Order: sequence, then C-alpha cells, then structure tokens
Amino acid sequence: MSSALPILLLNGPNLNMLGTRQPDVYGADTLDDAVRLAERTAADVGFGLRAFQTNHEGEMIDAIHAARGEVSGIVINPGGWTHTSVALADALVIPDVPIIEVHISNVHAREAFRHHSYISPIAAGVIAGCGITGYEFAVRRLTTLVG
Repeated sequence: MSSALPILLLNGPNLNMLGTRQPDVYGADTLDDAVRLAERTAADVGFGLRAFQTNHEGEMIDAIHAARGEVSGIVINPGGWTHTSVALADALVIPDVPIIEVHISNVHAREAFRHHSYISPIAAGVIAGCGITGYEFAVRRLTTLVG
C-alpha cells in the first residue's frame, strides 16, 4: 500500500437497499458487493479505501467535513441528493480533493428530473449506467488523478 491517503467512498440515500430495491433498474448486486469491488480495486493500485453510507443528509455532510486532510479523493454516489442538494455540492468542495460521481443506472435515460446534477459541475468525472462496475471505474480514474 502506498503512503497516499485513502480514498473515501460515499453512498447516499437508499443505496443500502441495493439488491432488493428495483433490481430491474439497479441490478441484483448489494452495496456490500459494490464496496468490496471498490476496496479490491483501490488495493490493486496501492490505495486504502474507507466507505460510508447514510440516508441522512446532515450525516453525509459531516462525513465530508471530516474528510478534509484525511483522504486523497472522493468517489460518491449521491443517490437522490444528486438532483436536489446544493448543500451536498457545497460540502464536497471543502475537502479540496478530486471527486468522481458515480451512478449505477444511466440517469440520463430515466426521468427528466434525474438529468440534472448539482454534483457534476464540481466532479472531475461522472460515470453512469455501468452497474456496480462503475465503482471500479471511478476508483481507477480517481487514483490516476491523485496517484
């Protein structure tokens, strides 16, 4: 493992229900599957990974605040907050690290309200529609940015 600070993997509301919530949209993989994939990918390229999921916006913002100076970068699946939370977008600039936004489904092929993201303008990259493999892509891209 490198001496680089770990990657922070954040998952927002309802992602704890992966595998049971709308498997026709999100697939059968669980959040644990996604986290394990991200951990293996990070380890393969010499990084540690810390994962956090919450359904409470204030807890997510607190976790982001606590990340300042503690992580190399952030991979985030903001879930529904993608389309609604200016507060989350404001918090994500505080750690001053690269951010990769990831979505399991192709949000651009879904309901019109999902086409707008408050996170994308501050993200170094956006990955959507690749299932949980998007987490692997996000970690790999992030490590090239901070590597």
